Amino acid sequence: MLVEDNELNRDMLVRRLARRGYEVVVAVDGAEGVSVAEAARPDLILLDMSLPVLDGWEVAATLKGGPETKAIPIIALTAHAMTGDRQRAIDAGCDDYDTKPVELERLLGKIEALLPSGGGGG
Repeated sequence: MLVEDNELNRDMLVRRLARRGYEVVVAVDGAEGVSVAEAARPDLILLDMSLPVLDGWEVAATLKGGPETKAIPIIALTAHAMTGDRQRAIDAGCDDYDTKPVELERLLGKIEALLPSGGGGG
């Protein structure tokens, strides 16, 4: 699942992940991200941290606090790579952290490390 409000970033990531065999469910703001995650129960969530309605920090905390969604791995994505942001994302409940612009091979390595099956589709 990808939660990303920027249309260009969203489209690029969805296309590139789909080419690698991943099925990607999309949400465009934090509130939608929470409701889609609760309904779809994705294998993994790529979460932009700068989102409208609910920001990524709130989304991560909400999902990790929910009995149905707490086990879903979350990778925080942010263009604001400030000192302390990685730890703040981990503290909010994210399982990993990556910076934008996305370097696909690095991100794929993080995705594959967190997926229960070790890769593909979800």
